[in-house]
Amino acid sequence: MDLLVVYQNELLALVAILVVIFIYIKMKRKTAIDTPVKKTQESLQTEVIETAGKVEEKQPTKEPETLSTEQENVPEEHTLTQLDGKEEGDFGIAEEETKPLKKEALQKKIITKREVPSHAKIVKDDFKDFSGQRILLAEDNIINQKVIQGLLAESGIEITVANDGVETLEILEKDNNFVMVLMDAHMPRMDGFEATRKIRENPNYNHIVVVALSGDTAVDDIKKMNEAGMPEHLEKPLKMDALYDVLYAYTPDENSSDSNNSYSEIDIEDGLEISGRDSDFYHEILNEFIQSYEDAHQVIDALVKHNNIQNADRLLLDIIGVSANIGAQKLNKTAIHLKTSLASDDNEKSRLLFEFKEKLESLIKEIKKYLSISS
Repeated sequence: MDLLVVYQNELLALVAILVVIFIYIKMKRKTAIDTPVKKTQESLQTEVIETAGKVEEKQPTKEPETLSTEQENVPEEHTLTQLDGKEEGDFGIAEEETKPLKKEALQKKIITKREVPSHAKIVKDDFKDFSGQRILLAEDNIINQKVIQGLLAESGIEITVANDGVETLEILEKDNNFVMVLMDAHMPRMDGFEATRKIRENPNYNHIVVVALSGDTAVDDIKKMNEAGMPEHLEKPLKMDALYDVLYAYTPDENSSDSNNSYSEIDIEDGLEISGRDSDFYHEILNEFIQSYEDAHQVIDALVKHNNIQNADRLLLDIIGVSANIGAQKLNKTAIHLKTSLASDDNEKSRLLFEFKEKLESLIKEIKKYLSISS
């Protein structure tokens, strides 16, 4: 017991040393465990920040040469250049941005070409087949402008004139409702080649065919026009047959579903309805109308000149009845007015006789056209 008292202080000092050593070892072990965990957490945090592209705290930029060993060993799939933007989700934005536009929003329709049937020598009056179509004429020569405008003057085709390529593009920017651009290859400010390339680059003009107008007829020249976006070539001086064929090839097909609505003098649907939807019967009536009344305006004119009003009145009464049955309401109204005017002054009769002649000729032409494509 006396010995324990003697060495009491030394024992306390030893215990204190052991406690300190124990505490030191515990702290050392904790530090050794926490350090790699902390490094791993920092590395993961940096990777997440880089992946999302959102750095919350500004950090100094390091050159590639100064990257640490740990950063150099990061697998390629975790680097920014390998990301495809899908790691963190698109939050509904990516799909909206990359969603393709509907074709209808980009273009009215794709240009289509139909086969041109064989036909007789084309005359000026034949261009009435394209009545209602709109054409943009890009031509800097005033004489050439007047020639084409004069050729199509009574056709019902609407022509807008541009004096160069720049003006052509300005017109299309405001109004692109054209079926065709007749494009002179050589014009000031902007030639036809450059203007055509710009037209073909714009999907809003995909429904418009560009037809070259040029005196250049060499194979290489025509090839350059085709490559610029002009699939057809019209040679100067312009030939009526060639222009007719191009118009026919690129205007709406009369055999399409809306072909019955493309006639101005006859309502095919009305005529078919009256005929009980029997197309063969309707065709038979139309053929009989042509045979019986194709020259009716000449007969009526002769009767009026010989003061044979009674027979003129009887013939007009027949035409009034038949025209109503075939759907020719415009001729029907004109015939009614003419019949009423037979007893009036000569000026009124002359005016109505001329109007009747115009309506009848246009009607006969439309009937023949309808029969040729529906038979």
